Amino acid sequence: MVEGHKIEKKLDPKKFLDNIKKYKIDQIITTYHTFFRLAEKQRKVYKESIIKEYLLGKIPILVGIQQNGNYAVFYDYSQFETLKIILAMDSEKVYIVTFYVTNKYQIPKI
Repeated sequence: MVEGHKIEKKLDPKKFLDNIKKYKIDQIITTYHTFFRLAEKQRKVYKESIIKEYLLGKIPILVGIQQNGNYAVFYDYSQFETLKIILAMDSEKVYIVTFYVTNKYQIPKI
């Protein structure tokens, strides 16, 4: 694991969802790095709107704050996979740093 990416504090998923819903949809933005890990074919499937839909409408299965201060948010995605979204948040905006689909066995034990 990359230094700084380890989750050091677990958060209540429902409280996280309540908090993120305080932001307007135009305050949740992608960064140059958001789609970095995706192949060209995957970029046609995973759009900004899908990520925002998960953030604003689905209850995460795990939310944690990483050592670097970013939020790691995990959602059920399929029978064997989870959607992992890394966020940076301040009082004005939520920045979608990156996201990727991981196997369920890769969810960290906290």
